[in-house]
Amino acid sequence: MRRYELMLVFRPDAPDERIAAIIDRTTRQITADGGQIVKVAPWGRRRLAYAIDRHREGAYHIVVFEAPTTAIAELERGLLITEELLRHLVVRQERPARALRDAGAEGDEAPLPSAEDEEEEDDGRERIDESESEAAPAAID
Repeated sequence: MRRYELMLVFRPDAPDERIAAIIDRTTRQITADGGQIVKVAPWGRRRLAYAIDRHREGAYHIVVFEAPTTAIAELERGLLITEELLRHLVVRQERPARALRDAGAEGDEAPLPSAEDEEEEDDGRERIDESESEAAPAAID
C-alpha cells in the first residue's frame, strides 16, 4: 500500500456537522477499500489564492492515509459529487531516502543513492564553479 495525502477545501458557509459527516464518510470509504487512516488534521479557515465559486475563504482539512492504488479513483468519484467541497487534491507521498535505505531489500522499490555515497571521479581536469565564471549571460531579444 502507498501513502497518500488528501487535502479538502470546503465552502466557508458549510455547517461544521456536515463537514464532519463528509470527512467521516471519506475515512470510512478508505478503510472499506482496504486502506487505513494515518492522520486527520483540520487546518481551519484560510484565505484562498483566488475566488472559487465566488468564495474567497475555505475550510481546509488534511487526511493522510495508506491505501491500494485502485481505491483512489473510487474515492475521487465520491468527492466530485459533494456540493460542500470546493476543491480536493490527492497526492502520493514519497518515502524518504533514509527509510528506503533502512528497509533495504524489504521494500518493493530499490533504495536511492544518497549524495554522500556518490564520489566524484577525478580525471585530472580543473573544474570551474558556475558562480566563479565571468562569462556574461546570453542576451535576450
